[in-house]
Amino acid sequence: MVRETAGIAAYYAGEWAEALNELRTARRIGGGSGLLAVMADCERGLGRPERAIEIARSPEARSLPTEAAIELRIVAAGARMDLEQYDAAVVTLQGSDLDNAREGATAARLCYAYAEALLAAGRRDEALSWFFRSSEADSEATDAEDRAVEMSEADPDIV
Repeated sequence: MVRETAGIAAYYAGEWAEALNELRTARRIGGGSGLLAVMADCERGLGRPERAIEIARSPEARSLPTEAAIELRIVAAGARMDLEQYDAAVVTLQGSDLDNAREGATAARLCYAYAEALLAAGRRDEALSWFFRSSEADSEATDAEDRAVEMSEADPDIV
């Protein structure tokens, strides 16, 4: 538990290599795969988006609980965007949990990431609707409403 805590603290401090080392050690000691998204994000922070994608494709990733799996998909999509693979980022985020009926912070983060990927892929109209959807899922979890308003003001024709 101490190694995991140290890893998470290093992650929030932006110390990617230290965080990754501590989290790997915590996994070796205690097992489990609950921190895969954080580890993948550390790989991105270290400039290794390909490794983040590898983590997301690992056998361990397939057994994650829903919320942890969503977080890992968000990180993997970010890695795709780091590689300028915008359409692949969009596809990475698509799934049964990207559903208009979902509510809460995790759903808001997923919708927001999807909107970002759509925007990067040049699909502004769709991105705008997903920013609004993110805000509807949880208005406090992201700045989605501000982003949607900003986009609407910048280009009134996309509303």
